[in-house]
Amino acid sequence: MELIYFVLASFGLTQILAYGTIFDSIRPTKGRLGELFQCSMCLGTWVGAFLFGINAFTELFTFDYNIANLLILSSLSSGTSYVLDKMISDDGIQIGKRNE
Repeated sequence: MELIYFVLASFGLTQILAYGTIFDSIRPTKGRLGELFQCSMCLGTWVGAFLFGINAFTELFTFDYNIANLLILSSLSSGTSYVLDKMISDDGIQIGKRNE
């Protein structure tokens, strides 16, 4: 269950950082940081690392602090954030829909 909470938290935070209008005025748009905030896979990696770093301060998920868990959870966050971002948009679930 902890992995599900971690995945949902990482997806939610990635979406808010990448698309939340509240951050429009401070979100970088140019350079490397601008590229980072336009890519849910890239941003998801760093969100996963951040959530791993603060996992001692939450009861939703608790993982041992070691380099293996950091790499695995960052990768999990990256992959699931990217897949869910491609599957879900403001128009709902995109499975089987064509862009015309």
